[in-house]
Amino acid sequence: MIASFGISDAGPVRANNEDCLLNDDELSLYIVTDGMGGHAAGEVASRLAIEAIENFIRRSQEPGDFSWPCGIDPELSYSGNRLRTAIHLANRRVYRAADERDDYTGMGTTVVCALASGANVTIGHVGDSRLYLLSNGTLTVQTRDDTWAATVLAGLESDSPQLSVHPMRNVLTNVLGARDHTDIHLSERQLSSGEMLLLCSDGVHNVLDESTLCALMSQDASLESIARSVIAAALERGTRDNVTVIVARYEEPAGG
Repeated sequence: MIASFGISDAGPVRANNEDCLLNDDELSLYIVTDGMGGHAAGEVASRLAIEAIENFIRRSQEPGDFSWPCGIDPELSYSGNRLRTAIHLANRRVYRAADERDDYTGMGTTVVCALASGANVTIGHVGDSRLYLLSNGTLTVQTRDDTWAATVLAGLESDSPQLSVHPMRNVLTNVLGARDHTDIHLSERQLSSGEMLLLCSDGVHNVLDESTLCALMSQDASLESIARSVIAAALERGTRDNVTVIVARYEEPAGG
């Protein structure tokens, strides 16, 4: 089973919070989105994406008579295909909403999400919101930023100095809703008891390196305390963006 805690803060500079999150332990679904666009369009995009993903995951809990509008990937598990379809539907939802209103033109959102089924977790992402795994005291990033710098400097560690100071580090090359089809990154892995996931927007990982995040995630504290301490650290380090965190811990069922 997985337990989680999520929190979001507008940060010290921005009037609006364009981040959005969902942590649903019943669905074993965890999502962080970071919207962009004029006026309130970023908030709209991030909320629409989460609603679309949650709706499909909820109605596809059991194999049955529902549509697979994006087809089936035989290399993915059933849960993996559910998340793949859900993210495609979210892209379509945001893209169509942007096309319907002039003031939404150009809106989009990043997304990072995890869907667990037992010990198996599917990770999906578009953009530069990240998912980290804490295992045996070591924190490793499980996603690859869709940014100009990360693409050109492929092969470098996510918090390498070259990437962290590169002038194009925040220029996104891929988001939900910018076009009618987007590239979705998907991976699957098995979790071991006690392992933890950290999902966060770039307002967090742009100011907190992996060693700092590892120390915060390794605290002997509640999930709520850990999540709040990550947010507090990002604010203390001077982030100028919205900041959002979900912390989740997997524990094997008793007798499992």
